[in-house]
Amino acid sequence: MNKAIRRTSVFCLLMVLALLVRATWLQAYQAQALADNEHNRRKTIAQYAQPLGDIIVAGKPVTGSKRTVDSDLAYKRTYTEGALYSAVTGYSSQAFGTTQLEGIYSHVLDGTDDRLKNPMDALTNKQASPGDVLTTIDPDVQKAAYEALGDDKGAAVAIDPATGQILGMVSTPSYDPSTISGTTDGDAWQALLNDKDKPLVNRALRQPLAPGSTFKLVVAAAALEDGLYDSVDVRTDSPNPYRLPGTTRDLENENPSAPCENATLRTALQYSCNNVFGKIAVDLGQDKVKAMAEKFGFNDEKLDVPVRAYESVYPSGMDEAQTALSGIGQFEVTATPLQIAMVSATLANGGELAAPHMVAKVTDAEGDTLQEFADGDTKRVVSKSTAEQLRSAMVTVVEEGTGTNARIAGAEVGGKTGTAQNGVGNSKSPYAWFTSYAKDRSSDKEVAVAVIVEDSGAARSEVSGNGLAAPIAQKMMKAALAR
Repeated sequence: MNKAIRRTSVFCLLMVLALLVRATWLQAYQAQALADNEHNRRKTIAQYAQPLGDIIVAGKPVTGSKRTVDSDLAYKRTYTEGALYSAVTGYSSQAFGTTQLEGIYSHVLDGTDDRLKNPMDALTNKQASPGDVLTTIDPDVQKAAYEALGDDKGAAVAIDPATGQILGMVSTPSYDPSTISGTTDGDAWQALLNDKDKPLVNRALRQPLAPGSTFKLVVAAAALEDGLYDSVDVRTDSPNPYRLPGTTRDLENENPSAPCENATLRTALQYSCNNVFGKIAVDLGQDKVKAMAEKFGFNDEKLDVPVRAYESVYPSGMDEAQTALSGIGQFEVTATPLQIAMVSATLANGGELAAPHMVAKVTDAEGDTLQEFADGDTKRVVSKSTAEQLRSAMVTVVEEGTGTNARIAGAEVGGKTGTAQNGVGNSKSPYAWFTSYAKDRSSDKEVAVAVIVEDSGAARSEVSGNGLAAPIAQKMMKAALAR
């Protein structure tokens, strides 16, 4: 009997020791992992335990918080003019998580970021007061873009060329993040997911599409930098029509009567001559065009503003016919509106690309800076001479060419239109692009923009960069110059 009791005691002791070891392991080694686990309800409770910090536009919050009823999540996120700013803020949902600025800075906004804690908070493990995120967005530019896009499916971006500050970023159709911020918004969430126009997609950053003729600015820059042509006013060697190498297909121009045969780069940009830029791309070779595209930001998998933009692509491994098509922004070339705005911003800034960013600083509850994003962090892309020449040619596009709807009284405006094929055999409605810069002649204020209209409901014959996208860009630029 004593032997049986001893065995039972030893077994019980071993079980207790095993329990202690397991408890110690969980508390000492796995505690943080368990605390950080996305399925840990306490984490969500902590996130919404107090009013959230705010995302700020021009000194005013565009977010807020509301006390909940009958929920262990004490507060939920609210939005001021949510549809206007959704491409900037993203959403913070108790049921569906967070995106964009709401997601990147969630720990600052909910007060769980360690940088917010004072020494007493650290000792007591008290949750700190939340901080704020101050954006570079200009409300007038944002509103101009949103109202001008209206019911169109598309996107627009505006950048200050000298600083890289993103002044406006809009994606339409939009949505109000307030409608999905709670725990009982499943119907609204499902409706957004089922919408064929995909309002949850930020088209400005995360839907690269064929850029069409806006990409001709990159090809022209490559030609000037390489010395293939030393001026935008030198006649090129460009037969019209241009036969795609190794094929029986001619690369034709939208306007058959345009003076595109052996046209100068200025004239070729003015009339958007496909034959000229297809031939230039072949003459340079895909490697040189690719190198120039990458200087502007193409093929960058880590373009953070601080929200990560999807990669804009200039492909490799093409034959000469495909290289020619890439020269007019077709084949497998894709770009986001942010990327195309970066091209115009670089040329407007004398050939230097200022790193684009839409957050100025992140602060604690007292307004002290936790993180700051410097303006004017630049890199040289093309020479000053190349930038000056292409700006001059872009002005010709607006004053005398295909971009007349972008004119602004009292400002120097240069631009480039684009109408990109869409669908197999161009079976779907084309994309209408416009990219430009504007400089106020009296104040020297500058802005660069890019606009894409994916679908406006217009007849196919009415789709053009000048007709659909340029008026939107013009309104954005006017708002930026007036700030």
